Amino acid sequence: MKRMTNSTLVVLLASAVFMVNCKSKEKAPKGETEVSVPCSGSDFFTTNKYFRANSIGESQDQVTSKKKGLANARAELAASIQTTVKAVTDNYTNSREMNNKEQVEERFEQLNREIVDQKLTGVKTICEKLMKTSNGTYKTYVAIELSAEDLVATYNERLSKDDRLKIDYDYEKFKETFEKEMDKLGNN
Repeated sequence: MKRMTNSTLVVLLASAVFMVNCKSKEKAPKGETEVSVPCSGSDFFTTNKYFRANSIGESQDQVTSKKKGLANARAELAASIQTTVKAVTDNYTNSREMNNKEQVEERFEQLNREIVDQKLTGVKTICEKLMKTSNGTYKTYVAIELSAEDLVATYNERLSKDDRLKIDYDYEKFKETFEKEMDKLGNN
């Protein structure tokens, strides 16, 4: 077995320290400072399993700051879901030969609004941080999520009960189209 000399050990340690220092001294552009925002970042992005959203609420009242943060996050989540489901609906109806395509798309959009409103009551808070600012207000940072699987199950339940859509509805095809859209979100 080969033994390390003191000079080899010193060179290795110096290299390791240099590499760590280079990483930690990575600087922001001149005149800019990096800001770390609680309940945000890659851990809180939408994935192929969960729709996620985060936001901030600020108020002189602690409870109101939380309500504002949740309301903002829910609005962002609803917009994300509606955009995704619109893409799913467009792709689904285009891939199927439906007799009444326009009517089907209208019914999907109406159901989309109803389901999003219904499902937003079941969102899960995955992060919440309350801060008090230097000027005495409260800031609540919040991140929420909604299971994509639960959402598609709700769509299946509602679409299966709609007499006009039941004729043209294929759950497996809808779920496959939905999962493709979720995979696109998860890869962004």
